[in-house]
Amino acid sequence: MHSSRIAVLAGFGALALSLPAFAGVTVNSPANDTDVSSPFNLSADASTCSSQNVNAIGYSFDSSSDTTVYNSKQSIDASIEVSTGTHTLHVKAWGPNGASCVTDVTINVKSSSSASNNYEVPSSAMKVSSIQAQSGWQAAHDSGGQGSSTGSSSRVSSPSLYGTTRQFQSSFSNSGDERFSFAFSDDVNSKNFFYDAYVYLTSSASQLGNIEMDVNQVMADGKTVLVGIQCDGYTGHWAYTVNKGSASDVKPSWVSKSGTSCNPRNWTRHTWHHVQFSFSRDDSGWIQYQSIWLDGVETALNASAYGAADLGWSPIINTQFQLDGMGSGSVTAYVDNLTISRW
Repeated sequence: MHSSRIAVLAGFGALALSLPAFAGVTVNSPANDTDVSSPFNLSADASTCSSQNVNAIGYSFDSSSDTTVYNSKQSIDASIEVSTGTHTLHVKAWGPNGASCVTDVTINVKSSSSASNNYEVPSSAMKVSSIQAQSGWQAAHDSGGQGSSTGSSSRVSSPSLYGTTRQFQSSFSNSGDERFSFAFSDDVNSKNFFYDAYVYLTSSASQLGNIEMDVNQVMADGKTVLVGIQCDGYTGHWAYTVNKGSASDVKPSWVSKSGTSCNPRNWTRHTWHHVQFSFSRDDSGWIQYQSIWLDGVETALNASAYGAADLGWSPIINTQFQLDGMGSGSVTAYVDNLTISRW
């Protein structure tokens, strides 16, 4: 009896395998029942729907009839704006002969306009989100340090909080430093900035000397104000950058903030860490470093530093993410939801 039943079940299994695949819509991100900030990255694909090849894909929210459609597409990879609150995201695909498929994802959209404490970014602030997802990131050895390094970066889908992460990889000798940079604006007038990102470290962080995060802006007078904070694994403190020379004789240096504590080798591995910092500058290139937050814990810097440099750059604002090696080896880190607000 038992052997006959197995044979029958095996027969049903073979029949099931022979049925046509209906496929439908696969939503890669965001995941169902997760928190996101706006804008968030929507990544989805659908090759077939009810056995028809998909020739359009799109999305809508809640009960709205307003649907964004991408004709002649089988995938979406887009930054989506939506109001705060809980929403049902309907991701849809269509075939040429009337086939229609949909996958629903519930998301809770949280405001990203404030820091982990009471620091408020004005609603009128200009904001650039998902900077890590943009193409055009450049890698270069930081010749201001020592040793040698090479590096690369690429967009990946895992690990990820919001769908599209940038992976940063550096190989180095003699404690070489690798700098990754991206220019995202030509605004010369904004004087207040708020940096907000998530950083993920792997076991390779045991060879990480420092993590550096910068925002550099060409001002109206053509000079560049150089702003940087660093989790310094050598001193065990937070540090900020200052030009100890003049605009024409630039002597960048790090100032270790006594009474603070930070060492990237002590960060929990395979975990997303929330890094935020705020600063302002005046027309002469003097910077007021205000505070840093790591996973919601505030460290007040309250430091004034000169940061102007006559570099001859065209009007840009760029951000830099730098991995400083320790000894010889390689380090991999990830950044997600990199957002910079300015006003």
